[in-house]
Amino acid sequence: MSNVSHIMQQPVKPVMEEESGRSRVAWLADEFRSSYQWLKSKLHRRLGSDADAEDLASSSFAELAGIEDLTAVREPRALLTVIAQRLTYELWRRRDLERAYLVSLASGDEPVAPSAETLAEISQALTLIDQALDGLSAKAKSAFIYSQVDGLTYAEIAERLGVSSSMVRKYIAQALTRCYLIS
Repeated sequence: MSNVSHIMQQPVKPVMEEESGRSRVAWLADEFRSSYQWLKSKLHRRLGSDADAEDLASSSFAELAGIEDLTAVREPRALLTVIAQRLTYELWRRRDLERAYLVSLASGDEPVAPSAETLAEISQALTLIDQALDGLSAKAKSAFIYSQVDGLTYAEIAERLGVSSSMVRKYIAQALTRCYLIS
């Protein structure tokens, strides 16, 4: 107990201190100079693409710059790693959605060649739906997709998911509510 109170009493030394005289912009510039290449290299190893690594590293620093209280940032590289990891997952999820859409287009009966604008709008809509469904259980997401994309009945969905039809109804209601809230 005394060890914990001793640790708690030690002053936390944030990266950016008021008395150091360095401005927010100078701190961000220093952090960019010292960590950008490191983060970009780390992302390149994970993604295998220099362009994606640059985009995500830049976006990570943009999010870091958007943090109001930089005095709370004790480990900038750790925070940048977490931000970059989240952005990487979002990139992968967006690409999975785009791939699934293109596969469904390719497997359609009629040859369809949507315009680039239409593809962008559909991609944005799919991303919004994905964000709306974020936080739902896997079964709720699956029920919604089976219903809206595959056109399955509640009974068919219930059989696939191993739940009751009334549970499927609840799952779909949850998903539709979330979709309604983002519109």
